[in-house]
Amino acid sequence: MSEGAQPQQAPTSASAVVRTEYTTRVVWGEDLLEYNFGKHHPMSPVRLDLTARLCRELGLFDLPRVSVAEPYVASDDELATVHTREYVAAVRRVSADPDRPEPERGLGTEDDPAFAGMHEASARIVGGSLVAAEAILEGSAVHAVNFAGGMHHAAADRGSGFCIYNDAAAAIQRLLDRGVGRVLYVDVDAHHGDGTERIFWDEPRVMTISLHESGLTLFPGTGFPSDVGGPGAEGTAVNVALPAGTRDAGWLRAFHAVVPPLVEAFRPEVIVSQHGCDAHHLDPLTNLKVTVDAQRELALSVSALARRFCEGRWIATGGGGYEVVQVVPRAWAHLVGIAAGHPVHLQTPTPQPWRDYVRERYGKDAPTLMGEGADTWWRSWEIGFNPNDPVDRAVMATRKEVFPLHGLDPWFD
Repeated sequence: MSEGAQPQQAPTSASAVVRTEYTTRVVWGEDLLEYNFGKHHPMSPVRLDLTARLCRELGLFDLPRVSVAEPYVASDDELATVHTREYVAAVRRVSADPDRPEPERGLGTEDDPAFAGMHEASARIVGGSLVAAEAILEGSAVHAVNFAGGMHHAAADRGSGFCIYNDAAAAIQRLLDRGVGRVLYVDVDAHHGDGTERIFWDEPRVMTISLHESGLTLFPGTGFPSDVGGPGAEGTAVNVALPAGTRDAGWLRAFHAVVPPLVEAFRPEVIVSQHGCDAHHLDPLTNLKVTVDAQRELALSVSALARRFCEGRWIATGGGGYEVVQVVPRAWAHLVGIAAGHPVHLQTPTPQPWRDYVRERYGKDAPTLMGEGADTWWRSWEIGFNPNDPVDRAVMATRKEVFPLHGLDPWFD
């Protein structure tokens, strides 16, 4: 198991559960369900409803060091810290009149259908991540979670890939504007975090690391190892382009072979992470094959990195994830539990009231356990590089491009 990972069997005593004393701010409000592209769109608000209800039934919202905060609709000035004002105006126009799309700006397309109130719904997600950033900045929380966020495809001047405004980028920019010297952004969505990367392409104070399925087989077709950042910021864009079919062991091996050494070299003051859970083997839109168990373990590893390098300061967002009953609620409830210092064990039964709600409201059978019983053992990179393994080749391609830019040896560090 990796650093920070928890055993996959039920604990036999209270001491078997790792807890921290960090205060945690969770952003949630029913208004976030208004981000809704329509009944048949993959980005269903059902996933948020079921996540919040599962967190509540597990008691995560009621933990003594957890506070739940409502999001707000971010102002145009706040949006303009990472988006052009022309684009914000275009979103407002389409939001007011969905029958007049602006597809050249990614508004009113198949991926991003126009809907009434789109501006407010999208800006509210940004407001949620700004609430998280402010909690970190003011010291009222050390960890913060906006599982409705993670809209990583939105670029400065256009929407893309189910994303209208880029909330994680806005949170990062707020941190920088308020004096944070270096921010690490880690994106483990199956899709490349292209929007966030591009917004900070020339910004040496931000390192973006995206661990995703290769653009050769998946939207948006970007995020290759040679994409390392703009002039003066070389080495601050990091892309691990994994082969389709990558499973738990390869996914976790790739993360640990790339992320911890770069975090140690970059020395961030805050970590912002995007936990799109569409790398799951049941996800209908992607080709990676990981489990909820591995996604939980990776979140534990991000938390451990924040604890080691950032005095715990960590903002976690959601992202993609389109198996809205079996996968998303469990993955993000684990994320909330980890951020709250109260990891939920994989053999914990899902609460019966939650399962009843899923059946009555959506006519589907919910999972009965919080885990899948997966074997998440992974080989440390120190064991050696296997040139016949496509995951190892992907990892080495990234290390060879980026590690020397940080004084690291791509073979041994």
